[in-house]
Amino acid sequence: MNVRRLIPSTAVAGAVVLGLTALSACSTSDAADGGNGDKLKVTASFYPMQFLAEKIGGEHVAVTSLTKPGVEPHDLELTPRQIGSISESDYVLYLKGIQPAVDDAIKQSGVKNTVDAATLTTLENHGSEVSGHDHGEEGDEHGHEGEEAHEEHSEGDGHNHGEEGGADPHIWLDPVKYAEVAKGVGASLEKADPDHAADYKKNTDALVAELGELNTAYETGLKNTATKTFITTHSAFGYLAERYGLTQQGIAGIDPEAEPSPARIQEIHTIAEKEKATTVFFETLASDKTAKTLAKDTGLRTGVLDPLEGITDKSRGADYIEVMESNLAALQKALGAK
Repeated sequence: MNVRRLIPSTAVAGAVVLGLTALSACSTSDAADGGNGDKLKVTASFYPMQFLAEKIGGEHVAVTSLTKPGVEPHDLELTPRQIGSISESDYVLYLKGIQPAVDDAIKQSGVKNTVDAATLTTLENHGSEVSGHDHGEEGDEHGHEGEEAHEEHSEGDGHNHGEEGGADPHIWLDPVKYAEVAKGVGASLEKADPDHAADYKKNTDALVAELGELNTAYETGLKNTATKTFITTHSAFGYLAERYGLTQQGIAGIDPEAEPSPARIQEIHTIAEKEKATTVFFETLASDKTAKTLAKDTGLRTGVLDPLEGITDKSRGADYIEVMESNLAALQKALGAK
């Protein structure tokens, strides 16, 4: 879809050299200015990885996120300096398949302690052949199939990010899978920085317990609802839907900020009537135009369901846990929780 996201590897290699040249002149003073001292230099690809690194690393890490607040992660373009900074890291945490430019740069970086969160849990395919928001090299290839295939994909409605086999990368929106990733991150930090292994273990256990409480809140809060179907402009909630017995109807086959086709509006209208769905959800980092168009044409409400790809001043919470709690409240309202 958006070809500029994919930086050719030759450009990456060149940028690595440029970035390293820029960094070699100032990295020492930067470290001194930042007061990082002996802290482990951690680079995280985007917010869900940053949150894990900060919570588990605690006082022993200095975390830099490649994706600034308010930037849609899939659209990220790396500067030569950022690419160089990856190579300067002691530890890199990312999620392959979300940000192709980051995947390429990390591959070129040569950092020993590089962790792909996707390898720490099991990824699933939530209907990749309907790929309405594809961030791979052939982003529009499947979009036109959307209308024929929607009815077959109750949970997930494809959301391929260019990952082979179309695996859905949105694992952080399932607290159980995110806890599995947290455990893996904790273990890898212990290995990367054995001097502080005990603290990493303690912090991991505390975070896993917190995620366990969040999972329980979702299980309890969504057990008895008037409907199990929710509609969203960003099909990011396949894992969450699967975990709690819900059905996500994504507006696949179109860009989240584009107008939905008349056929899809009619289809959503039919689904909403049949399944008693009440709400079209949009997200904080994208326009609400699609949701408002759909809501107007189908008589549904709009609401915010945050895919937690970044925290801004518009986020309904200060961190992952708080925003997930806001998401739960939004789902309870939309689904008619009893």
